[in-house]
Amino acid sequence: MKEKKKPVRTTFTHQKKRGSILEGVSGDLSSLSLAYRLTEKASSVGFDWPDVKGILRKLDEEIKEFREALSLQKRNRIREEIGDLLFVIVNIARFLKIDPEASLRRTIEKFTSRFHYIERSLQKKGKTPQESNLLEMDRLWGEAKKKQFRG
Repeated sequence: MKEKKKPVRTTFTHQKKRGSILEGVSGDLSSLSLAYRLTEKASSVGFDWPDVKGILRKLDEEIKEFREALSLQKRNRIREEIGDLLFVIVNIARFLKIDPEASLRRTIEKFTSRFHYIERSLQKKGKTPQESNLLEMDRLWGEAKKKQFRG
């Protein structure tokens, strides 16, 4: 009597039974964290760029598509292209092992600090931002930026 061979379980059949490799990533995450985790999962099975240059080429491609959408003034397409840009940026962050949430949070803190500098500087002159203009506020922004780099 012949012994029955057990079927060999391949990654494909294992994945088919288990579902998608992307399962288990919580949809409750922020969009940046969700994009990070999804690309991390995809990367774990080899769906990734060999180096950062490939992702940068993808970024260039997405910027081009965004510019085209802007020129067509198609709001839905513009929205889609902005999403694509954000996704590529998160993928770059993941590839470089940088937390996009922390990175964006730091940028928000810098923006807030610089804008507060503009408001304080204008207040010293007896002005509000509404009484100023872009040229003056941009000059003050540059001052704030220089002070941040020195500090």
